[in-house]
Amino acid sequence: MAKSKYVRVTIILECTSCVRNGVNKESTGISRYITQKNRHNMPSRLELKKFCPYCYKHTIHGEIKK
Repeated sequence: MAKSKYVRVTIILECTSCVRNGVNKESTGISRYITQKNRHNMPSRLELKKFCPYCYKHTIHGEIKK
């Protein structure tokens, strides 16, 4: 049986505090990062602490659906 050729997939990480607060009035958008993950080692959704330029602090960025 053949294995899947694409083990590493591209994912998008989005700021959870911007989405939850509906974005502050002075900010212009939602912070997003693009990265890759290994599907076999990390089957669950990825969450990383990254800097959000709209919140002006480090917040948790979670994986979103494409």
